[in-house]
Amino acid sequence: MIPIAYSAEVTAARASGAAIVALESTIITHGMPYPQNIEVARLVEGDIREAGAVPATIAVMDGTLHIGLDADQLSSLAQTKGVAKLSRADMAACIATGGTGATTVAATMIAAQLAGIHVFATGGIGGVHKGAEDSFDISADLMELAQTAVTVVAAGAKAILDVAKTLEVLETQGVPVIAYGQDAFPAFWSRGSKLKSPLRMDDPAQIAQAHKMRAALGLPGGQLIANPIPEAAEIPATIMAPIIATAQADAANAGITGKGVTPYLLQRIFELTEGRSLEANIALVRNNARLAAQIALKLRTTA
Repeated sequence: MIPIAYSAEVTAARASGAAIVALESTIITHGMPYPQNIEVARLVEGDIREAGAVPATIAVMDGTLHIGLDADQLSSLAQTKGVAKLSRADMAACIATGGTGATTVAATMIAAQLAGIHVFATGGIGGVHKGAEDSFDISADLMELAQTAVTVVAAGAKAILDVAKTLEVLETQGVPVIAYGQDAFPAFWSRGSKLKSPLRMDDPAQIAQAHKMRAALGLPGGQLIANPIPEAAEIPATIMAPIIATAQADAANAGITGKGVTPYLLQRIFELTEGRSLEANIALVRNNARLAAQIALKLRTTA
């Protein structure tokens, strides 16, 4: 039996049939320092509530899978050191051993589906790392999107990745990639890229209907909704490209590999942009939360 606990807010939402949006917890434990992490977590949850839905931040705490965190739990998680970063491979082991772990995109999708939550807002998904033809470094997020029926709202794949190869893998796995309101696939910190999105939708109701249609057709997996960062917050790709290249060269020179690559690159980019990359990250996460709430609300009303 799975040790699972629902927050009072999520319990009430499930009972009333209210719209719920899942949120990951690695952005809290691994994305930024305390107290900024808790401040941003509260802002994102507030954005979802203001849009008329209920936030459900997901995490494993002392061996219990929590679907929604109350204020004290959120504060505690934000200050806990040595929190595991959970994906499909280690989520069950963390629960079984009474551990504490923050959920990545893949783990959050698993928990959301278990809880009957259909929409999840995050910053950016993982994907195919540059040099993956040698390292085979491909995020479990992509395979999760192919098998777990949750609509994920993100600002595209993190721009430090090989985005073209990431789109190829998603296509091979049969994952719908839907850009919201534009033809170009967004590039995380930047609104556009040179890559065209496979699909485009301009209305949350259409996205909700597509989610339901996949279920009706018996298709496994979720949808990736690529939501561009607000124009006022973006860092143009022409500015970001050389910064990302410098950070990647620094990582290679430092011998950084495996799970250490992404946090190293994000920290280095933060330094090279003098904090502007983090400001953009916060803006895009909040923007994604607002869109996810609209989609969740439409899921309740579309036929």
